[in-house]
Amino acid sequence: MNQKFSSMHTHSTFCDGKDDVETMCRAAYENNLCAIGFSAHSPVEKQIGITSNWNLKEEKVESYITEVLAAKERWLGKLNVFLGYEADYIKGRRSLLDNDIISLNLDYIIGSVHYLFPENGTDCFTVDGHDEEFTKGLNEGFNGDPLALMNAYYDAVAEMITEGGFDILGHADIIKKNCLGKNYWPFEAESRRHREIASLVAKTNIAIEVNTGGLNRNKIDETYPSLSFLRIIREFDIPVIITSDAHCAKHINGNYDTAINTLICANFKEHVNFNKKANKHIIWQKETI
Repeated sequence: MNQKFSSMHTHSTFCDGKDDVETMCRAAYENNLCAIGFSAHSPVEKQIGITSNWNLKEEKVESYITEVLAAKERWLGKLNVFLGYEADYIKGRRSLLDNDIISLNLDYIIGSVHYLFPENGTDCFTVDGHDEEFTKGLNEGFNGDPLALMNAYYDAVAEMITEGGFDILGHADIIKKNCLGKNYWPFEAESRRHREIASLVAKTNIAIEVNTGGLNRNKIDETYPSLSFLRIIREFDIPVIITSDAHCAKHINGNYDTAINTLICANFKEHVNFNKKANKHIIWQKETI
């Protein structure tokens, strides 16, 4: 492959990653990537009062920023290093426009939905957690109604897109992680929500990531988004960026071949890389597939 690729969805030991910032930078350089972006899971404990072992701790935010900026200087001229967040949008509770996020002046932000708070008051859960957690959330939070759960997830994604404050839509259909192969899941209705999501993104400058994280960790056998979802995204001419959602150095560009082949099957002719931000808008650098 002689195209330019980056790794803009990357986690280090500051949140739930296995390797430190320098190790991840070295892996990106050794794999001939043009850039690496650090996207620690944004803090949530202080903001919404839940305990998380995978989000960045509030007391580590300053150290995280300092370390990534130091890496940016160390790798200047060899590897572009960017400072970002994977910011968790939690409907009615956590916005990507919250001051503790926008005040950091990050290079870029990935907007993702992981947490759902059921309206019936039961415990929140993560849609991409273990199957047991997902099943409990479905049964207790949504009375066993998969359509209601599916709609709650995509309602949150749609609201996040409409509200804005981010640059890359993270693993747009990650809720499928615990649903593939299950007959109860409303796949036809979900496809209609995919079209709605694509139509909303098309009105923005947001890119949608083609995330290989599920493949790298052997959780699913396809990218986020799926081929069918990507075909819809292609209809709307939305830019896509290939990411690995790497939590360790060995996954820094894992399964990029699969992502490329999936994009080709969806009739994409190009993908994009992060170039720079001007007037609060990212300038995407197009790369031919």
